Amino acid sequence: MDGLKFRHELKYYINLADYLTIKNRLSAFAEKDLHVNESGTYKIRSLYFETPNDRVLREKVDGVNNREKFRIRLYNDDASFIRLEKKTKINGFCNKIDAPVTQEQCERLIAGDTSWMKESEHALLTELYAKMKYEQLRPKTVVDYIREPFIYRPGNVRVTLDSQITTGVHAKDMFNPDLPTVRTHGVNIIILEVKYDNFLPDVVQNAVRVQNRKNTAFSKYAVARMFG
Repeated sequence: MDGLKFRHELKYYINLADYLTIKNRLSAFAEKDLHVNESGTYKIRSLYFETPNDRVLREKVDGVNNREKFRIRLYNDDASFIRLEKKTKINGFCNKIDAPVTQEQCERLIAGDTSWMKESEHALLTELYAKMKYEQLRPKTVVDYIREPFIYRPGNVRVTLDSQITTGVHAKDMFNPDLPTVRTHGVNIIILEVKYDNFLPDVVQNAVRVQNRKNTAFSKYAVARMFG
């Protein structure tokens, strides 16, 4: 896979009762992420890119084995730490690479000014520049949610509980704190994600196990697009 490190990624829809059980179990042995607030969570805002013919969405819906998506990600509305990310999925295995970007660069990109990108020292920015030029990839929609992360070092495991998923529908102004958004799910729907390298330790397997929950191919971007 071209020398990139790919990880396992499992996703599940869970309800509030599942969430409380899993959180209680994980809290007994897993570490908290360093960037969480006093409630153990942080807010994520992502601006996703798409082609004019919705290739990214169609590949997701069709279950294409080899696909990628680009997004700009902002944490806790803090414009001092912004990342451009490219997520690749091949046969169910995932890889993510990123590069730092500034608010000014993002605003220029969103406005259609991409000339600065081709001279970037970051390969990911020059790759996105090429795909914006030749594939007409463009910023499409904002998605917000609250993430509660847990870390378990053996197996390099990261478990996240995502809730309050909302979308700006067609909005791209990711730096607007008052951006109108709509809820994509019911109040009590939560997404459990489990990411790990080569093995998932038994203690984590037992902690995240709940009855009648099956692995799903959930995509926050795809769900958000259902509103557009």
